[in-house]
Amino acid sequence: MINIICFVVGTCLSWTSPILPKLEDPEKTPFDEALSTEQTSWISALLPLGAVLGPFIFGYLADRIGRKNTLLVCGVPFLISYLLLAFGKLVGLYYAARFISGLSLGGVFTVVPMYIGEIAENSNRGALVSMMNVFLCFGLLFSYSIGPYVSILLYNLILAIFPGIYLVLFFFLAPESPHYYVSKHEHDLAKSALQRIRGSDSQSLEKELIDIQTKIKEEGYATFFDIFKSKGLIKAFIISTCLVAFQQLSGINVVLFYAQTIFEEAGTSLAPEACSIIIGGVQFGTSFISPLLADRLGRKILLYFSAIGMVVSEVPLGLYSYLNDHGTDVSSISFLPILCLIAYIITYNSGFGPLPWAIMGELFPSNVKSFASSSTAAVCWFFGFLITKYFKSISDSIGMGPSFWIFSGFCLAAIPFCIFYVFETKGKSFQEIQDALNR
Repeated sequence: MINIICFVVGTCLSWTSPILPKLEDPEKTPFDEALSTEQTSWISALLPLGAVLGPFIFGYLADRIGRKNTLLVCGVPFLISYLLLAFGKLVGLYYAARFISGLSLGGVFTVVPMYIGEIAENSNRGALVSMMNVFLCFGLLFSYSIGPYVSILLYNLILAIFPGIYLVLFFFLAPESPHYYVSKHEHDLAKSALQRIRGSDSQSLEKELIDIQTKIKEEGYATFFDIFKSKGLIKAFIISTCLVAFQQLSGINVVLFYAQTIFEEAGTSLAPEACSIIIGGVQFGTSFISPLLADRLGRKILLYFSAIGMVVSEVPLGLYSYLNDHGTDVSSISFLPILCLIAYIITYNSGFGPLPWAIMGELFPSNVKSFASSSTAAVCWFFGFLITKYFKSISDSIGMGPSFWIFSGFCLAAIPFCIFYVFETKGKSFQEIQDALNR
């Protein structure tokens, strides 16, 4: 059920790829005139800008009204947004719709890892958090597949169905986090929630509840600034924020938001719409890699492979674009952009796509988890906003080729960071992770 909202997030992230070309087309735009590049860049960028603020709002709510109720609240702006985008005839309404959906986007990336990290067992925690990326990628593929072929009105009405389904199912079927109930001294409710999640073995339930109570009592109440009073928490914060920063600086939002535009400018042999669908299909197909391998091979090896693979795929993509922009005949290798982006998506999805969020959910104690998760997600989407808003301006100035080389440079820098600073969390209990952080 929780993964339905991750599907909605996927449709939200890829919404611009099929829609922006229509908004710039005088015959297809719902407005009186076609939008300018500046206007469409704001429509793209207001989503991650809203996501910068969303983590603080929904992270606060997660500690006040519970994880479940907060995740329900997250679904409402998505529904409102798609209805505004379906019927809106003013650019300002599009700006507002994208911004409020961004608020929920930031909330999802903050609260979902927190929620799953608290209800999952140690043996499958990595796989369950990684599954949010599977459904996110399914949403990307869905959006790429229908967006180019239906009207803006119908497209947004179809997408509005899914947050509606999510709100109903999650309200009736999802349990609250036992950690939240324990923190509020609701022992009976915590036991009932844990029983729904684990089963009916009362002896093991009581043991787990005692473990949760002990952990929360030892941690006590904390504020955001307590993150910086402990060597272990500072290290956890650096790991989390740097991983999500590298994730965004790899250029993923450029690929998601501007996929169709990238293929149009690259002059590939296939139709840009078909290329986008292929990319979405590859992203969905490879999204199963991390859930299958995260708890077998470990997080670090997947992060290494991911960073190296993104470097290897983006360097030749940049070279192709550079040669094409400078008048070199690249028709004989017109397949290269889609081949490079397929390789990029495969390697991104195997590590830097899902694992920063999985690792974030494992590193922090409950008393600072909402603060740390909110701050990490805000850092992520701040970089996402900068890249989304200014990519077109920068690529128009220096060329798309050098832009992708810059992205590959950040991927290269991620390799030594993962080698020397990130440590393995596979199969470790919370206490073992805290001990490793404080060494």
